[in-house]
Amino acid sequence: MRLAQEADRAAVEQLVHDAYQPWAEIIGTRPLPMEADYAALIAAGRVHVTDGLEGIVVLVPEEGVLLVDNVAVRPGLHGRGIGRGLLAYAEQEAARLGLPALRLYTNVKMTTNIALYTSLGYVEIGRVDLEGRSAVQMRKELSR
Repeated sequence: MRLAQEADRAAVEQLVHDAYQPWAEIIGTRPLPMEADYAALIAAGRVHVTDGLEGIVVLVPEEGVLLVDNVAVRPGLHGRGIGRGLLAYAEQEAARLGLPALRLYTNVKMTTNIALYTSLGYVEIGRVDLEGRSAVQMRKELSR
């Protein structure tokens, strides 16, 4: 894992587009990660990528929690543990930053993602409307 650089931006944007495009049809609109400003996120040091750009995770430290703002895996590579690896990396980053928990949100229609997060110890803490999209909020407490 490494921080994305500006030179990675086009590849990051393409990966995110490719990863989320199938969901756009299911939820009826573009998922929020497709709308993000990756130039700004990369400049802020928020985008972490696998060495071969198979996947990305966007991490945003907040008060007492690390927000997992986006997890995306290159289509065709699903089922190989890359997403789980990205989430494990997020846990390591939270611990490194001294943050006791992670939080994330996902569209209510992204049921396979919700199931994955639940299997990894995330619990649903609520549902909200995010920019016209219905989202499930989830949280994972890290062991001390």
